[in-house]
Order: sequence, then C-alpha cells, then structure tokens
Amino acid sequence: MALPSFAEVRSAYRPSEATLLARDGRPLHSLRVDMQVRRLAWTPLADISPALLRAVIAAEDKRFMEHGGVDWLAAGSAAWNNLRGSRTRGASTLTMQLAGLIEEDGQRRGQRSFFAKIGQSTAALRLERSWSKGRIVEAYLNLVAFRGELQGVAAMSRSLFGKWPHGLDDRESAIAAVLLRAPNVPPETVARRACSLLTELQRADECRGLEAFTFQALNNNLRDLRPEAPQLAPHLARKLLAEPGRDRRSSLDADLQAFARDALRRHLSALSRQNAEDGAVLVIDNASGEILAWVGSSGDLSGAAEVDGATALRQAGSTLKPFLYAQAFERRLLTPASLIDDAPLSLDTGNGLYTPQNYDPEYRGWVSARHALAGSLNVPAVKTLVRVGANAFQDRLKAHGFASLKEDGDWYGYSLALGSADISLLMLANAYRTLANGGRWTPLRAVPARDATVPPCRQGGCEGVFAGQPRAVDTPAAAFLVADILADRAARAGTFGLESWLTTPYWSAVKTGTSKDMRDNWCAGFSRRYTVAVWVGNASGSPMHDVSGISGAAPVWREVMDRLQRAGTASSTAPTAPPAVVGRDIRFEPAVEAARREWFLKGTEMGVIRAARADTLARITYPTDGTVIALDPDIPPDRQRIPLRLSAPAQRGWQWQIDGKVLARASNPASWLPQPGRHQLSLHDARGKMLDSVDFEIRAMRGKARQTSR
Repeated sequence: MALPSFAEVRSAYRPSEATLLARDGRPLHSLRVDMQVRRLAWTPLADISPALLRAVIAAEDKRFMEHGGVDWLAAGSAAWNNLRGSRTRGASTLTMQLAGLIEEDGQRRGQRSFFAKIGQSTAALRLERSWSKGRIVEAYLNLVAFRGELQGVAAMSRSLFGKWPHGLDDRESAIAAVLLRAPNVPPETVARRACSLLTELQRADECRGLEAFTFQALNNNLRDLRPEAPQLAPHLARKLLAEPGRDRRSSLDADLQAFARDALRRHLSALSRQNAEDGAVLVIDNASGEILAWVGSSGDLSGAAEVDGATALRQAGSTLKPFLYAQAFERRLLTPASLIDDAPLSLDTGNGLYTPQNYDPEYRGWVSARHALAGSLNVPAVKTLVRVGANAFQDRLKAHGFASLKEDGDWYGYSLALGSADISLLMLANAYRTLANGGRWTPLRAVPARDATVPPCRQGGCEGVFAGQPRAVDTPAAAFLVADILADRAARAGTFGLESWLTTPYWSAVKTGTSKDMRDNWCAGFSRRYTVAVWVGNASGSPMHDVSGISGAAPVWREVMDRLQRAGTASSTAPTAPPAVVGRDIRFEPAVEAARREWFLKGTEMGVIRAARADTLARITYPTDGTVIALDPDIPPDRQRIPLRLSAPAQRGWQWQIDGKVLARASNPASWLPQPGRHQLSLHDARGKMLDSVDFEIRAMRGKARQTSR
C-alpha cells in the first residue's frame, strides 16, 4: 500500500477546534468540537524549540540522523537482550513510530507484535527514501500523544507549560520527551526519568527542583487552552461548527458583534443592583436576512452563560401587539384612528374572570388605536383580540415564524394579546423584520447569502426561523400602518414621554415589552435597513427589580441602532406609503385627541372620528364558543343559572336570543335558566341584526342513586 506524502499527512491533520469567521474572514470564535483528543494547529519544524528536538532524539532515537529508517544496531542489541531474558528498551526509531501513527488501519496502531514491527520497519524504510529527516520529526511531533488526551507538540506545550513550542527550555523539553514512552506515569517517575535525560544531555544542573516543577506542570494538564481567536460568538459557534479543523464563515460583522456585546455588558453592569445579569442582542439585515450580530448572553456577568438568550423561550410581553393590530387593520376591523374604550374590563373564561390591567394603573378612556398601540395599553389590545379572535391571531403569529406556539388560540385565551406565549428573541427579531419588509417573511441566514447551507439548530427556539418558504404574512398596507405607529413619538408620549430611549433622530419603528413579574423585558425595532432585537433578564428566570423594557432592553437597542446609523449605511427617512394607503386630515368629536393627519386603508378613511359604536366592540365573552357546561344534580335546577356576558356595554334595544328565540332584553351581565342540549346564543341589535353568536352545550349529570332499606 502506498504511503501518503508529507503534504497529504499535513493536509489530513485536523485540530480539535474549529473557528467561526466573520463575514470578512476575521476569526470570531474558536470552539473545540473533537472531544476524543486535544490537538491544536499544526506546528512547523521552525517553530519547535531546538531543546525539544535534542531531548526527543536523545530519548527515543539516538542515531536518528544516521540510520535510514531502521536502527539495525539497536535492533540487534534488543534481540540479543531478549534472547538473554534481559529487559530491553526497544528499537523503534522515530521513523518507525511515525509509520505507525499514520497507518490507515487504526486498529493496528500501537501493536507490538513481530509482524507489526516488520510492517513498520518496511514502511519506515520507504518513508526515509521519500521524506526528509526534518519532515519526519515534524510530522512525528505533531501526531504523537504526550499525556492523557494531549496529542501533538502544540497541545502539550500550551497545556503543560503555558507556552508555544518554540519557547520550551531544556527542563521542559526533557519532561516532554520522557512522556513519549510512558505518557501517564506518576509525576515523580517522570521527574526521575527527565533528570536522567538531562544528565545524559549534560544539563544535570536543571535537575534542581525538577520534581516540584514536574508535579506542577502535570497537574496543570487539561488546563483551558486559550484560543487565538477572540471569543466573540460562542452560541452561534456551537450551532455552526461541527467538523474539527474546519473554519466556517458566518454572516456576522466582527466589529458590530463586539460593539453589541460590549453595549449589553456595559448596561447590565449598571443594572446589577436590580438583579439583571443577562441578556441577548440580534442585528439583522432587512433585505438579505443575514444575521450581523448574535450575542447570546452577557458572558461572565451571567450565572448561566452557556444558555443562549437568543433562542431560549421566554414570555413575549407586549411585543406581540403590533401583529394583532396589523391583523385588525388588514381585516378592516379597526383603523389607526378608531377609538377604543380604555376602561376596566372583565372577561369570562373557562377558569374564571380575566381582568387585564394596564402597566400604568390609570385608564385613558376613549383612545385611538394609534395611541393604544404606541402607548402599549393592555385593555384596548385585549378588546382588539376579542374582535380578531384568539385562534385567528395564533394562526397569524405562527405565520410570522413563532413556531413555539404549539397550542391553539383558545388555549392561550385573551392573555395572548399581552404576550403570555413563550417565544425566542430570534423569532421575534425576524417577525419585526417581516414588518420592516412590508409583511413579507423570509428565513434568516447565519452564513453569507452566497452560502446556501441552512445552519443546524441544536437548541430550542430556532424552529421556523432558518427554514421555510418566503410568504406574505401581512399586507404591505397593514405593515406600513403598524410601522408608522411604532415610529410615532407623539403617539407614545402618553406612556413613554416625548424623550426616551425609543426616540431616535432618524426614522425607526420600535416596541418594548415586559413579562409578568419583570422576568423578561424586550425591545425590538427596525430602521429602513436593519432590525435590532434585545432581551434583558436572568437565565434562571428570577425576576428583576423595577426593570421594564424601556429601562432594561431599550438603552441597548438604542446604542446598537445608533451605531448602525453612524456607519452611514442606513437611510434616515420614513418609508413611502404603499398604493393601498391614503392620508386624510382628521378630527375627533368629542376632541379626545388632537386633530392630525392620519393614514387609512383605501375605503376606510374618515374625516370625523366619533366614539366607536358599541356594536363595533361588543362580543359574547361567556359562554365562549364550544363551551360544555355540566349541571350539578345536587342543586335544584331552578337555582342554576348561566351568566351571559358581553365585552362592552349593551345598547338600547339589543336582545339575547337562544336557538333563534328571543330570550330577553340584552344587559351585561344577564342570566339564563339552562336546558340540557346543544344551543346557540346570539346577540342582536335593535333592528334585529346579529352582532355575534356562539354554540355551546348543556349536559345534565346523573345524581347518586338513593339507597332504601327493605
């Protein structure tokens, strides 16, 4: 069998690390992916200490420079000693050992049988005819095992002595050389043999203190070998790097990645007293979908730095509201000027009353959809969800890439409007990018667009982000209306003030969110060219102290967005309205908001906006569609009543109907004496028009049979 050339051996060599590269080819992160052995990059002969070369040749093959691959004199001496029954050191030359190291049949490596020695001797003779002595010793020192998992001179030198091979001195070289024959003997044995070798090399003075030095070096074995590449993207590296020694180019911008990491760490340091120690940042190019920055944690500020905050699932908070309003606009259920009553609300659910409250305990009364969304008001959002329907909204969120929503809309209930579902920052960022792109969803890329490889997703939270067909989720008109609202400083002023971290001197659309008990806060937004999303919280899930989206995630979002703008590659102007959108000067009667210029879908424009009619807001909230109600057999039937509830006050002349028959004048709440069977409850206005209906079932349960005595 033909032996490989030196070039082939070196080409086949693979360090146990792989390196993630930035889009311009600069190293971003090195990651060990081969856990069987510990190898660093190949070390050329010129970068190996002459002291080590002398020690290895003296310990393993004294006549290396003289023989042609087999040391016949040493072989004869070894054979004679074997015949006499004496212990022998062996006669394997460095060339013979190298032949065994590069032998293709891994099962035969290290064998000491007679036939194995014959094979190695033959291969060694052939190697010496085609390889120089320098290449033989260079390949040997890169392939040989030294101690434990350490293979090759670079891993040995860095691990045991904390230096590169060119810096090894006589004492360190002697220790390394004696490890070749017995890699795992105790430190005291290594020190004794190293001292003997030093004496042989006329360096006996180096034996002073050698045992303590050897003990320290060998106990440092398996120390963390610091990679040469800056460690900037550990979480993405774990997703993209799979093959030892293979460098992979990513879509990340090295300078932006470092800036985003530093901005996150700097701000979290300022929040340390408020129990906020972790976070994540993503930056995406809107047009290509390439991820330009992926910061998965705060590093050593975090108690769980290995957890990737970009893919971990957390409660969404108010960050889902823009998608709800976009759906309502698209279905023409609302316009940005539509008035919604921000007032106390209680909705019946299968588990009791649901009573949403605003982050600010105050209620605003009648507010426009524009001010409700920009100010992140909760009650108007829930009322909007009642109109859109939880299942329809859940379907829309799934289309936006929120693959973590595994249950149907009824399972999440009305709280879905306020972000009760668990999502990842990666999903959120691409969903906001979809709004930036006029409602068109496309998958993200973690590698440059010229590389069509889809990156593997080895952690939860990536589903529906890196793969999928491009699709229109929102209409361009609905996406434009939402983006315009999220960019409206005046509309958000009632909640956030005119000057906040969200107010940029260039055009940007942005939304914050805070989950229950301040466990997570978010800030996601976009300019014409980039989408930036930030999560701040704790990997453990512990709540923060008085940290909301505006004070936690928003400052980091602003710093990163400002940096992108300073780079001069982002437009500062607002997007142009699509053809299906028209502008109109409006005023409110009564003047609950100031007159302004407003955008509308064509056909929905109005000049005068009056408080919304109740029939635009009222929906049956109990019983809900599909409800099954069981009658209690131990309660007299005439004492059991079913409450009938609406999401808004009933108007004059409205009626409840059961199975097409008038039940009573509508009031909120009303009640009905139930009858077993399937029923339809409907709500009708004064002219008989059906405003809403639900189907439900009443079941009569059997009571326990009474026992009688005879």
